[in-house]
Amino acid sequence: MITEYRISDHAQSEMLRRHISEDLVAQVLAAPEQIENIRAGRDVYQARIDMGIPAKTYLIRVFVDVDREPPVIVTVYRTRKVGKYWRDSE
Repeated sequence: MITEYRISDHAQSEMLRRHISEDLVAQVLAAPEQIENIRAGRDVYQARIDMGIPAKTYLIRVFVDVDREPPVIVTVYRTRKVGKYWRDSE
């Protein structure tokens, strides 16, 4: 769970372009459904979110450099391809 973080300029511009609010990013970081380590120092926090009218399920993926203090959000995106990125419990 991450409550304090910094948003990189790139992530900020991608959030604007992709219409993803900082509140939504904070929600995913505070209560991620899954955390995936991509490489040393970088994790992806992700959660399924219902958005739009009619509601459709999107996967919000937040890439975070966790080896920084505070952690830095590198980029953020949403996708409908939940199955491509979702890891089933083993």
